[in-house]
Amino acid sequence: MSTRNYLSPAEIAEYTIEAGVKKTKLTALNMFILGILAGAFIAFAAEGSNMAAYNLFSKPETYGLGKVLAGSIFGTGLMLVLVAGGELFTGNTMIIAGIFDKKVTVGAMLKNWFFVYLGNFVGSVLIAYMMSKSGLFSSSLGLLGGMTIKIATYKVGLTFMQAFFLGIMCNWLVCLAVWMCYGAKDMTGKLLAVFFPIWLFITSGFEHSVANMYYIPAGIMAKGTKAYSDAALTLGVTPEKLAHLNWGTFALNNLVPVTLGNIVGGGIFVAAVYWFLYLKKSKIADVNLNNRKAV
Repeated sequence: MSTRNYLSPAEIAEYTIEAGVKKTKLTALNMFILGILAGAFIAFAAEGSNMAAYNLFSKPETYGLGKVLAGSIFGTGLMLVLVAGGELFTGNTMIIAGIFDKKVTVGAMLKNWFFVYLGNFVGSVLIAYMMSKSGLFSSSLGLLGGMTIKIATYKVGLTFMQAFFLGIMCNWLVCLAVWMCYGAKDMTGKLLAVFFPIWLFITSGFEHSVANMYYIPAGIMAKGTKAYSDAALTLGVTPEKLAHLNWGTFALNNLVPVTLGNIVGGGIFVAAVYWFLYLKKSKIADVNLNNRKAV
């Protein structure tokens, strides 16, 4: 019997498909509630990383250090999802592997994506709302509130293709974190597998649809307080960019292209690629063997 405390890539591929099958068999209510939890966990990571690094973000010479610090904290969100329990849309893009393996139907996958995505949105916006009511955006004379607005204006100011490609690169790394977590058999291995790819994605500045369900609504809510919008103006946000920050631009300029990019990043560059590399040939070999036996 193997004494390895990790799975091989081929074994991870099989495990990922099995996990995807289980995810699609959850009830719609459980998908939704687990989605709320995951959205809240990612939002906690987003607000905590902002709190740690907002003063570094405000200065060009320390901006990169701020991203490094934020990234070191943000991985906590995915750790909570994978260890404590939650359903995260971005990780669930890997259910696509089950479709290639003919163990999951497109309808079952889309049902999971819909209820989990909706739950993620509710959980993320819930934390954004509580943060807006907590008074924490007043930190450093409103600088945190101002930076929350500035981050949101940047995100809704991306072009469609910028947001799309940033979404691809983000979920490529996020799903690699999930993939390696699946391959670890002990808690330490799982946490380390999550930490480094997530640190890299945040430091790089890529776009995560569920995280943006916190970042942008939090900015929209903060914008409603004059002290925070004034602080944003001192941080270089123009009145035009401030006016451009709203629920419509959140959905069309960011959430749609980033979500599509996330699907490509996780579903194609991780799930489909590894299915092709490790499972497709074995499935063809099994079919050929069964055909020979039938003859």
